[in-house]
Amino acid sequence: MSKKIGFIGCGNMGTAMMAGILDSGKCEPQDMMISCRTKESLEKKKETYGVQTTMDNSAVAAFADILFVAVKPQFYEEVLREIKGSLKEDEILVSIAPGKTLMWFSELLGEKQKVIRTMPNTPCMVGAGMMGMCAGSQVSDADMEEIRGLCSGFSETEVVPEHLMDVVTAVSGSSPAYVFMFIEAMADAAVAGGMPRAQAYKFASQAVLGSAKMMLETGKHPGELKDMVCSPAGTTIQAVRVLEEKGMRSSVIEAMMKCLDISRNM
Repeated sequence: MSKKIGFIGCGNMGTAMMAGILDSGKCEPQDMMISCRTKESLEKKKETYGVQTTMDNSAVAAFADILFVAVKPQFYEEVLREIKGSLKEDEILVSIAPGKTLMWFSELLGEKQKVIRTMPNTPCMVGAGMMGMCAGSQVSDADMEEIRGLCSGFSETEVVPEHLMDVVTAVSGSSPAYVFMFIEAMADAAVAGGMPRAQAYKFASQAVLGSAKMMLETGKHPGELKDMVCSPAGTTIQAVRVLEEKGMRSSVIEAMMKCLDISRNM
């Protein structure tokens, strides 16, 4: 018998995750129930995906074998207190909230509740996400593999020790914003050089996509790949010189360390 999947919260991230699971065929629409804050949003999701819908979060918790809680971090405690009495003994609760530790869940829901803490990112919306995961003490290896399998419809996954989950937030959860800023800046420069805006975005975006693919598929050190582009007395090494002069590396590191610090103290 197929597992029943629940989603509480269907914003951009929750919708991307539920759509990825459905598109992969790992859950049929009738075996998924979702809730969110507005009836209008629920009606749109039902029309688009054919899933069961409700305004009652507790009903989703009672329905599901695997429950994804995809609300904003500031609403987690309120939602969990609301659904606590409806969670089943073997139900797996999957969190996507930064800063909410496994101990925090244990204190709120009890030590016997199965909880998997995750940190996805927005590229899940195009099936190219990266997700860090760690498991509570009641979660078996089989449970974790089941959740990883579900999430494979929209994201790569890596199991990490919990003390690295805030690092995951900085290096993949938040980093799409940094990358989008980099793409936008490159496109702005291309426009300044005379290229039409839409074409500039395409050139910059494809360069980032191709570079990331090259890194993953060759397994080469990023410094080695950078050196391959930098010909002696060429254009690229001069651009690299300016980036170093302006502190690009330091800026990225400092930004990520600030992100890490905020995540640890949420």
